Amino acid sequence: MQSVSSSAPRAFTLSDFDFVLPPELIAQHPAPERSGSRLLDGTGATPIDRIFRDLPSLLCNGDLLVFNDTKVINARLFGEKATGGKLELLVERVLSGNQVAAHMRVSKKPEVGATVALVGAPGTHDNLRATLLGRWPDAEGPLFRFVLSNDAGDDPYTLMERHGHVPLPPYITHTDSAEDAARYQTVFAKNPGAVAAPTAALHFDDALLAAIDAMGVQRAHVTLHVGAGTFQPVKTENLAEHQMHSEWYDVPAATQQAIANCRARGGRIVAVGTTTVRTLESWAQTGLASGDTRIFITPGFHFKLVDLLVTNFHLPKSSLMMLVSAFAGYEHIMALYRHAIAGQYRFFSYGDAMLLTRQTAATTGSIQTP
Repeated sequence: MQSVSSSAPRAFTLSDFDFVLPPELIAQHPAPERSGSRLLDGTGATPIDRIFRDLPSLLCNGDLLVFNDTKVINARLFGEKATGGKLELLVERVLSGNQVAAHMRVSKKPEVGATVALVGAPGTHDNLRATLLGRWPDAEGPLFRFVLSNDAGDDPYTLMERHGHVPLPPYITHTDSAEDAARYQTVFAKNPGAVAAPTAALHFDDALLAAIDAMGVQRAHVTLHVGAGTFQPVKTENLAEHQMHSEWYDVPAATQQAIANCRARGGRIVAVGTTTVRTLESWAQTGLASGDTRIFITPGFHFKLVDLLVTNFHLPKSSLMMLVSAFAGYEHIMALYRHAIAGQYRFFSYGDAMLLTRQTAATTGSIQTP
């Protein structure tokens, strides 16, 4: 038998990131108050149960909070083929020329060139429709390219805002409501394009942001348009075989300067959400401040920018479970999840949050970069 050095980094497989979650812990609705959610403080060896509005007490003057300012679009559209068959579109990306790239759920796919009637909002008579042009991003692509149109010639963002539905995650079982329209969106959402919310930022309200500002903690924003792939579990036991979905990101010049200033004054960079981590580390790895990223962060990844992470609790076997394990340490994360389940924390998009600090033991590993 070949001996293996005890100092060799552990080789992780998909099964390492599985856990049993009681279904009643999957939050179906947001907490009554954004900052009233629970916060599991995982910055030390022993977990501490807190309330999210306690976060300022865990920050320091000179720290920099970095948020994802993407805005969730009403990306879910329903329609009917000429044959009467039902169809559902989930718009993943808005392209040029009133075109969109979308997921399509339908029993039998329409022919290329076919136009389907889409369901408009009650009381409207826009003659909303979608014409199938082919697959995207290429002939073998997983998405479908449509032209969205109406009689008035409105652009896709306008059409989705008027007629679309909030693209709630697959584990939320109710149809979207006015509550979802308000709460499945951050208070500072600015740049439309996401089909899933950057959920760690949902806990911030105006009062909490004011308290953070008063402490001398700085704020900056990046944009990453979260795609539906964020909910897809990794399916290959060998993590190196997994192909990450692509998402568009941007790190503005003002944020680049804010990060440089934070480093110069000895402050900590606090990423709000895994999407912010993916954006910042994509930029740090490639030097590209804007573009598409397929970065896949697993244990062994060397973080270049992020010191602290505010994040919600993630799906078993998901790439985000691997990301937080890479950031805070696998054993530590699994212990925090056991504590959260025993303590009846609320999980996933409308659930509670935790605060993590980057593990100090630097190791190297493989990643997929943009």
